[in-house]
Amino acid sequence: MATMISEVYAAFRAAGVDEEHARKAAEALSNEALATKSDVARIERELLVIKWMLGVVVAATVIPLFKPLLT
Repeated sequence: MATMISEVYAAFRAAGVDEEHARKAAEALSNEALATKSDVARIERELLVIKWMLGVVVAATVIPLFKPLLT
């Protein structure tokens, strides 16, 4: 059985949606809203790359500023 958000299911039922349609809609919404562990791991890897890229850009910008002071 698929995961569903019980609050969404209850809201659909309170609005008068029949049980089967309310269950399917709540399951569909929960599948779209939940992130898996692999999603989180992928995002963490992407953020690590972005942090390194930002560090390189900052270093490439700051190092030339100190070059005239050294000569």
